[in-house]
Amino acid sequence: EEQLVESGGGLVQPGGSLRLSCAASGFTFGIYHMSWVRQSPGKGLEWVSTITTRSWSTYYADAVKGRFTISRDDAKNTLYLEMNSLKTEDTAVYYCARNYKTTSGLRGQGTQVTVSS
Repeated sequence: EEQLVESGGGLVQPGGSLRLSCAASGFTFGIYHMSWVRQSPGKGLEWVSTITTRSWSTYYADAVKGRFTISRDDAKNTLYLEMNSLKTEDTAVYYCARNYKTTSGLRGQGTQVTVSS
């Protein structure tokens, strides 16, 4: 069974940091581009970041550029999202997804990130 499992979410104060992880199983992780997408309360899915195969390229939404860093470890079948300088508007459920710069494709169950003082 193809599966993505996110972890690392939580409650953090504005300006704080979190590192999300996504463990992939059931498919050959290294041959796929991977992304993070998020969904804020009352809003639709929003693409956040993509990393290509072999980490050759990374892409970010304007809203997170300069604050978030996507990375992957193909030996561990794991995708990461380092989030710094968090803002209240970053509050959302974060999903890792098997896609390239979209919100479609295989997705995990998500991990909640809440930025609040």
